[in-house]
Amino acid sequence: MGSHTDTEIVGGIDTHKDSHTVAALSGTGRLLGTAQFPATPGGYQELLAWLRGFGRLVRVGVEGTGSYGAGLHGYLRRAGVDVREVIRPKRQVRRRRGKSDPGGRRGRGSRGHRR
Repeated sequence: MGSHTDTEIVGGIDTHKDSHTVAALSGTGRLLGTAQFPATPGGYQELLAWLRGFGRLVRVGVEGTGSYGAGLHGYLRRAGVDVREVIRPKRQVRRRRGKSDPGGRRGRGSRGHRR
């Protein structure tokens, strides 16, 4: 992963009690990578540094900003990141798709991305 400061990056984050899973997307929606970080202040710092390592972070879509993602949401906002809340899919959809859907994080990022 090289630093490409001209490359626009969008992040998509799936929040959980103990960890947050993040996907980094290019400005065109290409998946650049996924990673998991602890749901702690130190984990928030690592997550943000990881995303910024891909280029210029323009926005992040976060699922669950009112619950498990509340701390991360506040941290990212204080760091000057444009954070978009992503509404969780209805329970029926989540059951059909499964919780460990990597495409779901990609979707969170793209919903946070203006086309």
